[in-house]
Amino acid sequence: MLETTPRLDDPDGLFEALVEAHRGLDPEASRRLDARIILLLANHIGSVAVVRAAIDAALNAAPDTRAKAAP
Repeated sequence: MLETTPRLDDPDGLFEALVEAHRGLDPEASRRLDARIILLLANHIGSVAVVRAAIDAALNAAPDTRAKAAP
């Protein structure tokens, strides 16, 4: 089950660490870093079902993340 209640002890510190990790990276390198972070966290979670639930929750929270079909 995906836990969505806030649990981070320092969310601002986490945000700052993520911003700093991306500082100076070009867009492609930034996407690769994001992918590595996601895969490391998914492995840590250890449940495909939970990761899929997180993907669904993220997509539903930001409708603009869904690709629009070409006319």
